[in-house]
Amino acid sequence: MAFSTKCTECTSIAIRWQQHAALFRTHVKFRMFIFSILAILSCQLSVAQSSRLVSGIVKDTAGVPLPGVAVAFKSKQAGTYTDSDGKFSMQVRKTTTHLSFSFIGFATIETAIPESGSMTIVMEEAAGQLDEVVIAVGSRAAQRTVTDSPLPIDNISVKELLGTGQLTFDKALQYRVPSFNTVQTPVNDATSLLDPYEIRNMGPSRTLVLINGKRKNASALIYTQTSPGRGESGADISAIPIDAIKRVEVLRDGASAQYGSDAIAGVMNVVLKDNTDGGSFTFRTGITSKGDGKMIGLSLNNGINISGKGYINYTIDLSKVGLANRPGTVDAEGEASDFGADINQVKTFLAVKPDAGNINGSPATAASKFLVNGGFDINEHAELYFNAAYIYKKVNSFANYRTPYWRPTDYGLLTPAGEQYAGYLPTFDGDLNDYNSTVGFRTNKNGWNTDVSFTTGGNKQLYTVSNSVNRNTAGLTDSQGNVLYREKSPIIFRAGGYSFSHYVGNVDISRTVAEKVHIAFGSEFRSENFEIIEGDRASYEGGGADSFAGNSAENSFKSDRYNFGGYVDVGVDLTENFLVNAAGRYEDYSDFGDAFVYKFSSRYKLLDDKITLRGSISTGFRAPSLHQINVQKTQYGFVPGQGIQVSGLVNNVSPQAKLVGVPRLDAEKSTNLTIGIGAKPGENFNFTIDYYNIKVKNRIVLGNNIGPSGNPDARLDQVLASNNIVGLSFFANALDTRTAGIDFVASYKNIAVGNGTLRLNLAGNYTLENKREGRVKNPAIIAEAGQTVLNATQEALMFTSRPKYKAILGADYTLGKFNFTLTNTAFGPTKFRNAGMNNNLQIEFLTKVVTDLGISYQFDDAVSVTFNANNIFNVLPEWKFVALNAEGNAILNDPAAIKVQSNLVTFNQRYSRMTYDGYHFSQLGSMFNLALNVKI
Repeated sequence: MAFSTKCTECTSIAIRWQQHAALFRTHVKFRMFIFSILAILSCQLSVAQSSRLVSGIVKDTAGVPLPGVAVAFKSKQAGTYTDSDGKFSMQVRKTTTHLSFSFIGFATIETAIPESGSMTIVMEEAAGQLDEVVIAVGSRAAQRTVTDSPLPIDNISVKELLGTGQLTFDKALQYRVPSFNTVQTPVNDATSLLDPYEIRNMGPSRTLVLINGKRKNASALIYTQTSPGRGESGADISAIPIDAIKRVEVLRDGASAQYGSDAIAGVMNVVLKDNTDGGSFTFRTGITSKGDGKMIGLSLNNGINISGKGYINYTIDLSKVGLANRPGTVDAEGEASDFGADINQVKTFLAVKPDAGNINGSPATAASKFLVNGGFDINEHAELYFNAAYIYKKVNSFANYRTPYWRPTDYGLLTPAGEQYAGYLPTFDGDLNDYNSTVGFRTNKNGWNTDVSFTTGGNKQLYTVSNSVNRNTAGLTDSQGNVLYREKSPIIFRAGGYSFSHYVGNVDISRTVAEKVHIAFGSEFRSENFEIIEGDRASYEGGGADSFAGNSAENSFKSDRYNFGGYVDVGVDLTENFLVNAAGRYEDYSDFGDAFVYKFSSRYKLLDDKITLRGSISTGFRAPSLHQINVQKTQYGFVPGQGIQVSGLVNNVSPQAKLVGVPRLDAEKSTNLTIGIGAKPGENFNFTIDYYNIKVKNRIVLGNNIGPSGNPDARLDQVLASNNIVGLSFFANALDTRTAGIDFVASYKNIAVGNGTLRLNLAGNYTLENKREGRVKNPAIIAEAGQTVLNATQEALMFTSRPKYKAILGADYTLGKFNFTLTNTAFGPTKFRNAGMNNNLQIEFLTKVVTDLGISYQFDDAVSVTFNANNIFNVLPEWKFVALNAEGNAILNDPAAIKVQSNLVTFNQRYSRMTYDGYHFSQLGSMFNLALNVKI
């Protein structure tokens, strides 16, 4: 069905506004382009001065050379890194007098450059210094280290990410950050392009993603299937090439007061590599234990020092992953019941195709990723910096196989001549383009730090359905009365897609105004654009392409908005041990209003910094996304017992939404409390424990389908019938929620074992509560009819379908040229209430421990090889039914009744491993990867 969203007058006004907005954006782009060219030219002119060569070697106190030490101009990022022999060499201006040397686990050194230009640096290990890397996400008033920050921050190096053996950034985080979870859904469609992820069970849209401290664009996709992340969209972090990352800073605390919308659960800042001493080439390949999912990848990362005046670091990453298929054996009786088919016909078909021809598991994916990061010193006090990335992904996945008893004919379009019709398998191809770029100017003069930047980014997804037909279930005819499509249907459909882009301008200023007082303030202007792209007419008319209907003309349009925000952030070191920090932010959006939020945090050190007490309290907000405000479409979904059905999603400004009293969306409001303790009992041992409590008011959800109640006297039934609406779903500020839990992180390093050194890490997250508070806020007409926006399935999806706890225990052992890693990740139980399942039952996924092994060998200074065996014990998801009461126990004691329920939640055993709604670790079993790295 199609929904009209605009009257003629409104459409005319909207078009004029969009034309003005387009002209404004073009003007801004042109101005920024000219600014960038002039800035680069001025940079080149200003740095045209004499320089000299500085070189040397960096060692530890035992005289062992230290590779990877950052060598930089004092207070500047530009510089180089020591090579595998601890040596460095770079050009510096003659006016440059000092260099700084920093390395994880060692105390930073700032020293004068001798006249000879030759330097020998000895670095000392520092207690707890492993985590003492300057952090940008904790406070905007002053750069703090992890141990000095009053907030819980994870600092993850690229070595840790690569050590997981995972192919993408999001999956690597899954096995390194305990409060981070990502889920893969069994029927992929558009979701196959990027999997939903979240921190602290808060959904993908409540974690703000930054690239070098600047906001990354959101994905164009909004999840509409029954999977975690339903009704939300987040930045596509899987698109970021791991080899381009220097480190990742994960702030596990609300930060709307510092960064604005989307930072309710926390902030993830991806810091890009800036090394200039060459790079490396990596070849990767892998396969599953079943022999499918074959992977091959090539990656090049390289850095260039531009005559001591600047740096450019670039990454090229190309990869291809083959299909991995894990279908179940389909139950004939369930099929016959669902589709009203003759049992003998079903059995005959399943004898040839026991899996009913289904293909589900992990889709085939090809990806090309390009990224560059750079900066140029204009003078001793100013720097021009930039970064840019472009990613293309092609994903080939499949819909459910259309069996001959489900679709009795393909109208002769898909069956080769002379062959007997045996059904057909629609394919779904997704093409994703994602880009982001930033150009900025930093100065440090007279104690003032100023950062002015412009960021742009976008994500576009286009969908193609092949090997399918338009069955014209609406019976459409042409002007002569001839039935459209069916026998005349195309078999390839361009189904349209979605596009999102933003333009962000930032001005950030900070200064230490007194010895112990640090202040920062700034502003941000952001313009966002969202487009629903129309599909081919045949892809949506009369029911559209079988399996995935395209976006109709009536539902395809552009929308945009802008917002302006300003913040102030003040930090005061009352004593050497006692820090207090306060921040406030005001935001004004063009489409729904304004918001003011604040944050207070503090930290107190005891016993010579061996114990740190910390805490924060803050308010936050999340603006409804343009996707949530505007998207509407026709959506296919599996209804247990009825097969695939079609339902309508209407936006909140549509006439249909007004008919049932759906209000316009407003911002979510949150209150975030965090209390923690950190301890460093010894030089090599440290741990942190943090309690968090997040309350969200007016949380936005995509509700379940609302149809007639069955009571002809109900207002809802009368409104739906009189307006020819079969059923609809919509977004609403439907509920208040509370999420509370505990994070634990511990590290014990430099343990002597034999002739090698061992490091142990333990990190965990435990959810104390994740629940709805109060009643669901249903529109009156829906509540009167005894219906609700949030049913048991949706509530379970939001609150219990994530692991109750997750723990990661890792061991890293270095012996000569060998390095061994062994990691055990425990995924706690999850609970779900599948649609159509008996209300007296629920599903529980059992606790599982996944073990990963990594072995690397350094042949020489330039060549190393790493082998990863992930999930070496072939652990697979496993679930069971759990009774909620006596009636549920009766069902569990009846094998026939249990079989019925099992068929309902697995689509007659097609998805027996994970049910229809996804899983939290791979159903592919053991996976083996090999990587060869060559320094260049």
